[in-house]
Formats: sequence, structure tokens, C-alpha cells
Amino acid sequence: MPKIVLENITKRWDKFYAVEDLNLVIEDNAFVTLLGPSGCGKTTTLRMIAGLETPTSGKITIGDRVVYDSSEGINIPANKRKVGFLFQNYALWPNMTVYQNISFGLTNIKEEMDEIDFTARTNNRLAEILAKPEEVVKIIEECYDKNGKIDANKLNIKLIDRFEISTYTAKKLMDYKLQDASDLKGTAKKLAAELKDSVEQERTKAAQSGCTLSDDFRLMKDGKPVRKVRKLTKEEIDLSVRRVSRIVKIGMFMDRYPAELSGGQQQRVAIARTLAPEPTVLFMDEPLSNLDAKLRLEMRSELQRLHLETGSTFVYVTHDQMEAMTLATRICLIDNGVLQQYDAPLTVYSHPNNLFVADFVGNPAINFVEAKGTQNAEGKLELSLFDGKKAEFTFNEPTDIAEWYSKERTAEKAAREAHERKAAQKGYVEKGNKDTVFKYHLALVNDVEDYGDEVKLTDEDFVLGIRPEAISISPNGRLEGEIYSSMPTGMETTVRVAVGNYILTGVMFGGVAYKLGEKKNLDFLGDSIILFSRSNGKIIGIGSLKVK
Repeated sequence: MPKIVLENITKRWDKFYAVEDLNLVIEDNAFVTLLGPSGCGKTTTLRMIAGLETPTSGKITIGDRVVYDSSEGINIPANKRKVGFLFQNYALWPNMTVYQNISFGLTNIKEEMDEIDFTARTNNRLAEILAKPEEVVKIIEECYDKNGKIDANKLNIKLIDRFEISTYTAKKLMDYKLQDASDLKGTAKKLAAELKDSVEQERTKAAQSGCTLSDDFRLMKDGKPVRKVRKLTKEEIDLSVRRVSRIVKIGMFMDRYPAELSGGQQQRVAIARTLAPEPTVLFMDEPLSNLDAKLRLEMRSELQRLHLETGSTFVYVTHDQMEAMTLATRICLIDNGVLQQYDAPLTVYSHPNNLFVADFVGNPAINFVEAKGTQNAEGKLELSLFDGKKAEFTFNEPTDIAEWYSKERTAEKAAREAHERKAAQKGYVEKGNKDTVFKYHLALVNDVEDYGDEVKLTDEDFVLGIRPEAISISPNGRLEGEIYSSMPTGMETTVRVAVGNYILTGVMFGGVAYKLGEKKNLDFLGDSIILFSRSNGKIIGIGSLKVK
């Protein structure tokens, strides 16, 4: 499967930048989720890769093929990019059966393809199956109904799935009526010999036309496959339909109509229809949002399995961070058209690039605590937080905060200069939807309205990001709090504790229940506390927090 490379991709409408200067590499066989709030540019990004939307500028490469390049005037249409689409709306034809819905796209394919001798291929496969006639008879015996008659539809599906053959080949196998043979092995041996003779006749016929048949019965000439522009045969279409129906487990629904299926079954049909043409990349735009919570969980598992079995590259759009965390090999988190982080899910969770990423990923959400302090000679950060309480932050890795700020200012200056050079170029359009530092939310008992007043910040102003699992309620805790709310679910309890006017959310595992208003002590566990700069919102480092 191909690698997808996006270089300096921008999409704007007048002064609104839906996607700005996006650089992204999606590796072979990756499962990448484009994640972000509504209107952030994730669907636009997907549509540009797929060819449904034309970028304003940049370059897109799928495999070794450039599908879009603004400087070269290249823009290959969507139907030539060999990609599949799966959207929120299943868009199944209501007047077509499941089989017809899946096969519909295949019947319209007309392109240059290898020439295949299907007579030889089918007869060879039948001869292989007849080498074990007892297995065929066993399957037939499993398909008798209570009246002693063979359920032809059930038998057809079983033979198709067991031997991975088309319905036409399965019917030929059924016509041999092996279950009625007095000498099963002798009959099967005779039939197999006739089939092998037929295969040899096809090889001779190919040789007379100056060709040979490969091991998989492709017509070869001078060591290369013979190709011509053609449509798929009924055999090829059926094999494709049966292959994908096995993957998503809907073989028994082939004769039903969409209205006769549940939401989950309709989703499986939509997936099968998308997979049937064997797309190099599969694009999905919130395909599970129409399903209920239980079915959505089940389908997430199915999509994971599907990704493994098909070996395809999946690009998946969602605003559900739980979906992104559980499905993806890498998460591409976008805000206001700008890439915020592109990493493995657990890296995004444990090492977020900035306040926006930390806030967006995680359920329950991360706790933000404002703090002020300086770094001592030992490299530890002496902090004041929660209206005067003292604490000490220890970095996991040696970090010089003054040096960190110096590097950030150098980088910010270089970015400003690059922007000025870009703005001086002909045709540049200033971004109307300006980028700003993310405004995080502090959970307070007595919340005050944010009037957007400017606060003068220094290099001594920080924000601590504390995940709920890092909060511990214990008698030895150094902070005094009061239970603000308690929500047990059986396996765990989400508890909110008021420390003065500040509310912290923690997750306590096990069947723990707390009474509202009772006093509890708490502390911070582990070395996964995240320190951010309050002025630019970027991560400075990760470490442990000890309240004095």
C-alpha cells in the first residue's frame, strides 16, 4: 500500500484558511485519524487527499504518483486515484440487494487489466477441492433441512466461504452431487482428472497463440502479463464481492435489501462496497457517528480487525478523541487549520505539544492549574499555586527554563521573519482566522465570567497539566479538599474535589463511593505531571509535583 505525502498544503476561501501550510507523511499500512474540533480543517484535509477538494497550493503524492501539484498544474481526479470512501451516510441503494450494492461499482470499472484464463483457473481450483471429497460431503450434510432437503442457499454460502470460490464455482461443485456417489473417492478422482485435462487444453491453446499461463493462470507473453482494456468478468466481480463479505461477515445477507438490515449491518455493507474495488487507501469521514454507543464500540473493534486483514492505509476523520485514541496508529490533531501534533496516541496523551492538545485529548479532561515560580540551583521549580500553597516540581529530564525560553524566542523571531517574507510575495492573502494561544478553562467552585482582559505574563508564569489518574485521595495527602461530586460506574469512580475555590477531577479505580461535602486529603502521584508555559501555551517538560 502507498505512502501519502502532503507538502505545504493550503486551502483557503478568500481570507479564511481551512488548512494552512500542512506537511504530513502517512506511512504504508498506517491507520491515521484526523482529529480536531468542528471546523478545524480535518474533513477538508481528507477531501484534498482524496481529490474531492482542490487545494489552493501545495503538493500531494500517493505512492510514487503525484496526484496534485499547484506549481506543475497536476490535479488527478478522485476516480483515478484508486481510493475508497466511507462516509457518515451509508448511501446504500434501497432498491438493490446487498449483493447488488457491493457489486455496483465493480460493474462500471473499465481499465487496462491482466488477461486471465478463468476456465483454466476455475477447473484447476475444482480439481484441488476434489482432492478432499470427504470435506465437501461433510459440508453438504450440514446443509440438510428438517425435511431432509438440501438448503441450496446455505450450502452455496458455506462452499464459497470454506474454499474461497465464486458462487458460479460453488454451483458447479454442487452439480457433481458427491453426496450421492457410491464410490466417493473414485468419482472425485475421475472428475479431477477430467478437470486437469481441461486445464492442459487451455495451456495448449495459450501456447498456440504464442503465450503461456502463469501459476495463477494469467496470460503471459515474453515473460510479461498480457494486458488489455476490459471490464471485470462476472467471475471476478463475484470473487471480489464474496471476498469482502467474508471480511465483514455479511455473506448470509446477500439477497436482503438495506431496509431489512440493522444500522450495524448496513455499515458493514457500506464497508464491503468500499473495499470491493481494492482501493490503495481507504478514507473514512465519521462513519460511526450514526450508530448507538454499544454498536459504535463493536464497530471500532471491527475496523481495527479490518485494517489488519486488508493491509490497507486508513485515513479516518473524527472529532471523537476516544475513537481516535482507540483506533489510530498515529493521530493528526488539527486546530484552526494548523497541525498541532502528529504522533502515536499514547504520545499525544502523555506528551502533548501544547495546552490545546492536552485539553482536547483525554476523558475525563486534564486538570489545569496555574502556578508561579522560579527554578532553583538544583534545577527544581519552586512553585506557588492554589492561592498561596507551595509546591516543588522536579523535571524527569534536566531542563533549564531560561535556556528553553531563549530558544523559544529565537524560534518565534525566525517564524515572524518567515511570515514577513511570505507576506511580501505577490498574491499573498493575510489569514483572517488568526491563530491565538489556546484559552484553557480553570474549573472553579465560584466561576467568574471571562471578559477577555489582557494579563501581563512573565517567564515565571506556568500552567500545570494534571491527568485525573495522577490524583490520589489518601489520609496522608498534603492538600485538604472537599468532595464536590462523585460519579461511580462500578469499575471506577470519577470524583471532583474542591481545593479552596479550585476543582480537581480524579479517577479512583474500584467500587469507591464518596459523600458530597466530606473532607478528604489528596496528593499527586507519579512523574507524568506536564508543565506548560502560560505565555505561549507550549510544553516545557514533564515531571513530578510535591506539595509542601
